[in-house]
Amino acid sequence: MRKHNGMRPQDIVVLLKIICLEQQSWQFKDLAYHLALSPAEISESLNRSHLAGLVDATKRKVHRLSLFEFICYGLQYVFPQMPGPMVNGVPTAHAHPYFEKHFHAEFKYIWPLPEGRARGLSIEPLYSALPKIAEQDEKLYLLLACIDIVRVGRIREIKMATNVLKQKLLIRESSE
Repeated sequence: MRKHNGMRPQDIVVLLKIICLEQQSWQFKDLAYHLALSPAEISESLNRSHLAGLVDATKRKVHRLSLFEFICYGLQYVFPQMPGPMVNGVPTAHAHPYFEKHFHAEFKYIWPLPEGRARGLSIEPLYSALPKIAEQDEKLYLLLACIDIVRVGRIREIKMATNVLKQKLLIRESSE
């Protein structure tokens, strides 16, 4: 195994995808296909997550509380984001359809994608393939929008996003 040089942004996406799969069986190649990563990248990601204490030794079970705590208290420091120029793309953060009905903002936050259906201030996704991936996986898309709110949102938005994350990440854990 390679030397651990810290978490990478796609590691969070890999863990969230595993959670979205719930009880479905999966292989590294399945995750790789759905996340537009190579099986080797999935393997390395899960190795990093294991060293960080975010997955168990089998690399199949996400430590949901640890992941939730990392997202809420560390993510904005490890993967900070500042909104960029106006672009076309995929709505994220409070511009996600779920949050849009709760918050009114002068500008939407958008993952850049030239053929995107919305226009707003650019937010760099955790990795470049996310805008296309998110549109194919509604559960993952909502979780990623929550992550972006944690990265760039205001207090009220962050509270709502962390409540959604708590429901999606932790409520299921208590029944397992």
